[in-house]
Amino acid sequence: MSHSSDRYCAVLGAEGVGLGRWHKNHHQWLGSRAFGSDVPQPAWETAVDALAALLAEHAVRGAQLRVLLSARYSRFCLVPWSDAIGHPRELDAYARACFENLYGQPLDDWRIVLSPEPAGAARIATALPEALLQRLQALGRESRLSLRSVQPYLMAAYNRCWSQLEQGDFLFVLAEPRRSVLLLAAGGAWQQVLAQGCADSDQALQALIERTCELYGEHLPRVYLHAPGRCDVPQLAAVQLCQPASEADPLCAMWRAVA
Repeated sequence: MSHSSDRYCAVLGAEGVGLGRWHKNHHQWLGSRAFGSDVPQPAWETAVDALAALLAEHAVRGAQLRVLLSARYSRFCLVPWSDAIGHPRELDAYARACFENLYGQPLDDWRIVLSPEPAGAARIATALPEALLQRLQALGRESRLSLRSVQPYLMAAYNRCWSQLEQGDFLFVLAEPRRSVLLLAAGGAWQQVLAQGCADSDQALQALIERTCELYGEHLPRVYLHAPGRCDVPQLAAVQLCQPASEADPLCAMWRAVA
């Protein structure tokens, strides 16, 4: 049980783990730990080990912990509406089939969560490794922390920014360090979700946006860009959803953007 009023948030990035704390109305960035991206075991194992060391370093105990995951540890898929689906188990099986069709392999050991959408609309499905979720639960117990939530950084960023999105069709772009995720909405429904490795440059990001917009048609949708960790404002034809980073640590910028 949590006895502290402190709340912690960990960001598991592609090449490092960061930790921030809320104490009453005060936000404090505690620091980060880098790790190599070229590892033989699943990438998340190295990330969780780094998080365990970071928690031990700051003697975090008896508090709440929220974990945000880089797109490196998540998979995303568009699940079209189907009139044939009438039960949650059928929906889960249908979503898994969509993932298998997209990635070319079954996701038996992954947990799938679908976005709530009205009848007739496609859903965004997120898949997370079950072993990663279990390891985070175990780490919470070992550290005497109450694990409140584990979610992709994409969802935290979108939920924080959605009130800034105007009505109509749009492309939401999350530009994490070394990886980007794009959500395309048209006609009041999701049309596309794409996660792809991407260099941290305006040129690479612009090319990715243009390729995604080609699926949309002649008239480009309004583009919203959430690019935490970049020190300069990206020179792109997009609505900027966060300010240029004032910190050198991109994990700190990601944390502050959704804190």
